[in-house]
Amino acid sequence: MRNYDPMAPEFWPDPYPAYRVLRDEAPVHRAPGSGVWCISRYEDALFVLKHPDAFSSRAMFTMLMNNGKEGFPPLNWDVLRFLVLFPLRIRMNPFAFPKARNLIAEDPPVHATLRNVVNRGFTPRLIAAWEPRIREIVAEQVAPLRSGQPFDLVRDLAIPLPVTIIAEMLGIESERRDDFKRWSDAFIAGATGPGRARPFAPEFVDTVLEFLSYLRDVVRARRRAPGDDLISRIIADAPGGAALSDMEVIAFVQLLLVAGNETTTNLIGNAVQALLDHRDQLERVRCDASLVPSLVEEALRYEAPVQTVFRTTTRDVEVAGTPIPAGSTVAVLLASANRDERRFESPDRFDVTRDARGHLAFGFGEHFCLGSALARLEAQQALAALVPELARLERASATREMVESFLVRGPRSLELRRAA
Repeated sequence: MRNYDPMAPEFWPDPYPAYRVLRDEAPVHRAPGSGVWCISRYEDALFVLKHPDAFSSRAMFTMLMNNGKEGFPPLNWDVLRFLVLFPLRIRMNPFAFPKARNLIAEDPPVHATLRNVVNRGFTPRLIAAWEPRIREIVAEQVAPLRSGQPFDLVRDLAIPLPVTIIAEMLGIESERRDDFKRWSDAFIAGATGPGRARPFAPEFVDTVLEFLSYLRDVVRARRRAPGDDLISRIIADAPGGAALSDMEVIAFVQLLLVAGNETTTNLIGNAVQALLDHRDQLERVRCDASLVPSLVEEALRYEAPVQTVFRTTTRDVEVAGTPIPAGSTVAVLLASANRDERRFESPDRFDVTRDARGHLAFGFGEHFCLGSALARLEAQQALAALVPELARLERASATREMVESFLVRGPRSLELRRAA
């Protein structure tokens, strides 16, 4: 597995054997294809995440938004088409996009300033207030399953639940959740999946421009008529009294929409897959509903919805005795760290009674996932409703379709039927 590269699609279906070899033989490994430095052990991952002064989050922009490159990409027909269409459809300068402040890619102190803009929408009190609405959506979406109708866990519950909630928080039409998911899927495929081979392909660009055009209209409408919603709060609570640009507000909303549905969707899907694979653990939770929160934490540890985060070294550094030059891209393999036997006993065993505290599925430090409490609440409510039903269910197909991505991990679909 010394040929491991997080960007190589052959490792995406099951990266865990490669992770184990890396932890044992090459805890700081330079991928032969992409040149990315891979950090696979728990303590080393924690070290990187704890030191933003040496490991900049700027890499999250270059890896996810710019195909691993700084600056604007070389001109070709696809790029020229994008440069023509962007100002026509979005009515903004496309060259301003890489310069706009983006929460996921900023370092202290800018990151703290931007995060404070949205923190007030994710306080424990406000998140707890969403519980009745979450429970209501879960009941609506699970009803067909209980009545014996065909049911795809991903399509019928894991997608609609988080998309509806984040849309309602943002004050936008949850009825467009199919569009939101389509846009999110396009971003994941184009930025972290097969679409990276041709990042400015017309089909990808057209979908992204449709998404950005929609968000532009929403943002400008909120500027004209603020409401009691998160977008209005983002606009009103600008850092230091200086207004955020439309592009920066759009970047906020894009991040919340994509992250707000991808993380929870994959968390729910991964948890159900793990329960179906480990019927003894399913029975434990069925007999003791108080284990549902522990089930969620173990699912996060066992099959992290976000597998990797990226950092750029700001100076020459050393990790686990290995020198890494300044300007290098570092991949922190969160999912590998969560399976590190130096931190978790028998880490490849799925155990709903395990104390999984300390897992890195939501990151650590400055960039700890803003929506972690919401994702946990949504997953707990969904699984509490599903567990009593799962004992009578099985997969409708033995084929497992996973999202094609080096960043996120979860089932693309999971059709369930009554067990024979």
